[in-house]
Amino acid sequence: MENPMKLSVPDMNCSHCKAAIEKAVTAAGGTVSVDLDRHEVTVGGLAPAQAEDVIRQAGFTPSPA
Repeated sequence: MENPMKLSVPDMNCSHCKAAIEKAVTAAGGTVSVDLDRHEVTVGGLAPAQAEDVIRQAGFTPSPA
């Protein structure tokens, strides 16, 4: 992952949430790794503001981890 940033997404709590975030980030051209147990998402290939916006548009509340 190029220049990854880690985000905390406390309202992500199931495999459906994980899949929705993965789909949104990859559709925006980024790479993503999700740790569901820790409620953390690592995003690469997107600017920090864009990564947060994409996850918000998917219905979640990200913040820097």
